[in-house]
Amino acid sequence: MTVWAVVVAGGGGERFGAPKQFAMLDGRPLVSWAVDAARGAVDGVVLVLPADRLGNSYGADVVVAGGASRAASVRAGLAAIPESAAIVVVHDGARPLATSALFRAVVAEVAAGASGAVPGLAVADTLKVVAEGVVVETVPRVGLVGVQTPQAFRADVLRAAHAGEPEATDDAGLVEATGATVRVVAGDPRNIKVTTVADLEMLSLLVGR
Repeated sequence: MTVWAVVVAGGGGERFGAPKQFAMLDGRPLVSWAVDAARGAVDGVVLVLPADRLGNSYGADVVVAGGASRAASVRAGLAAIPESAAIVVVHDGARPLATSALFRAVVAEVAAGASGAVPGLAVADTLKVVAEGVVVETVPRVGLVGVQTPQAFRADVLRAAHAGEPEATDDAGLVEATGATVRVVAGDPRNIKVTTVADLEMLSLLVGR
């Protein structure tokens, strides 16, 4: 099966204070790490960047401009993937320490028959629903996982899930909404998504070790 990846790095980094995907980790931009991880497990990589940052491919095969939202940026990447691709893997450009082994794990689940596969980590903290600073409910954490990228899908299923240009925080949510099966593989606690400067500092410590 032909496998392509879409590395999504088109955001403005509002919470980080700058486009976080270009922040440096051990001398390289985060997005470069993400593309390299994908490259080790797929046949081709489409990189989605802000429209004003298309001058560097960071090792990807194709570079396209992103949209106004994450889902729109994924659709821009999907449009650049060859129709012959059987499996598409979507990965956040701000998750630099995802391993090629994690990419292969989610791809293997889809190759074995699942419509989609995502990495997940069991939730360790107690979860509470809060309204206006007051706890409303404590949520049982049994069966709950925090989901990461890379997320792999049958290409036709992912394209169908994006038909009509819906919005969601991840692609698995769109695929689940179609009734398709999404399996969970073991995530990696080091596969941190950089959202704040503190996240980047933590990754720097991990790389230093």
